[in-house]
Amino acid sequence: TVCPLSNLKLCVFKSLADHNLKSMLEQGLVVTINSDDPAYFGGYINENLIAVQEEVDLSKAEVVQLTRNAFESAWLPRATKDVYLGMLDAHAA
Repeated sequence: TVCPLSNLKLCVFKSLADHNLKSMLEQGLVVTINSDDPAYFGGYINENLIAVQEEVDLSKAEVVQLTRNAFESAWLPRATKDVYLGMLDAHAA
């Protein structure tokens, strides 16, 4: 799990452009975008994902992969995951 806005507040990275998220995806890690204490660190999951889309050099396919990873990692029945993944694929197309 990666919490980009939290990483900025904690000075792990100087900017999101410096974040190692893209490198983790390129290495095949199952990365998901999450939030860490949103009231304190300034962002729920959507804000974290939007910030990453705006500031990290990710392709559309990489953004879709982040979302796919979230569904694959969720504690949901396989059939439910497949429904959501089908919706994701249709939207991404």
